[in-house]
Amino acid sequence: MSIKRPARQCGITLVEQIIFIVIVSVGVIGLVSVMNPLIRNSADPMLTKQMAAVAEAVLNEALHQPFTWCDPEDATAGTALSYADCANPQNTTTRVPVSEARYDTGPGTAFDNVADYGGFNMANVDDASGNNPMAGFAVNVAVAQVGAALGLADNTAALSVTVTVTRAGTTFSLTGYRFRYAPRS
Repeated sequence: MSIKRPARQCGITLVEQIIFIVIVSVGVIGLVSVMNPLIRNSADPMLTKQMAAVAEAVLNEALHQPFTWCDPEDATAGTALSYADCANPQNTTTRVPVSEARYDTGPGTAFDNVADYGGFNMANVDDASGNNPMAGFAVNVAVAQVGAALGLADNTAALSVTVTVTRAGTTFSLTGYRFRYAPRS
């Protein structure tokens, strides 16, 4: 008499297949949920670089303006040693006179002092000739007197200039400082 051995199992059962599919599906769903935000935000580095370039350009433009006691158009701007010596003192954080604009070219009509940029807003960024508009980029500039916060006796001796660029709900800010080094600079 011969004893029959049970036949070896070949393949997998239906229950094993279902368990395998469930485990692999959970893994794939986890991987896709991690990859989806990465793919969706893959353009962010370029947007951030563009926002940084715009903010840096406006900040440099503002900080390279004179920081004087008087409006540079004032007759006493070169000799003034305090705000009292000026017909148009620059002791505010906004435009003096208020009629000045960023791109004007006539005498007394263009931004000519760091404080003139205080409160400056621009909806679609462009260059001085009005070309190359960067639709959707908005720029806001805030100027504050920060001399006392930096340990100076005169609060007006230092200005903080903060440029904020916004696009599609994303905000990027840069801050720079300008000091009055000498009475006429």
